[in-house]
Amino acid sequence: MTEYLNVGKIVNTQGIKGEVRVISQTDFPEKRYKKGNVLYLFREGKDVAELTIKSHRKHKNFDIVSFENHPNINDVEKYRDGILKVKKDEVGQLEENAFYYHEIIGCEVVDETGELLGTVKEILSPGANDVWVVKHKQHGKKDILLPYIESVMLDVNVTDKKITVEIPEGLIDDEN
Repeated sequence: MTEYLNVGKIVNTQGIKGEVRVISQTDFPEKRYKKGNVLYLFREGKDVAELTIKSHRKHKNFDIVSFENHPNINDVEKYRDGILKVKKDEVGQLEENAFYYHEIIGCEVVDETGELLGTVKEILSPGANDVWVVKHKQHGKKDILLPYIESVMLDVNVTDKKITVEIPEGLIDDEN
């Protein structure tokens, strides 16, 4: 059974020339939307469609993508709300200390003493470095925002789904 990983969701069409707006869920949009790359479109109640990237550009918060043999809006209108995926075995190897989002989300986060802080629920890319959003283990407490930097991340073990961190002073607000 082939496993697939999400690349992005088609949220709308863009113009009349067969382009679609994608909200990306991939760490590597430039790689996934490269001309000639094949992505798989999943839609409820429909067969999986194989689509070849024709063009890609960024526009505001969207990736604007077009596909081979889909020259106008009528060809892509039906893809709205579809999820673009890549085969898991096609994702390739990463350099050391680089991870796919799917490997990190769901990992338990512990501090240097081994105390459980919570679980990674999402990853933000606001600028210079990613921020890992940790859902606090105690209900009602604010999420913990951890910058993905060497001084904070002591050990990332995706096999055991466990991340050990050193919390800089003042990062966690104990008041809430």
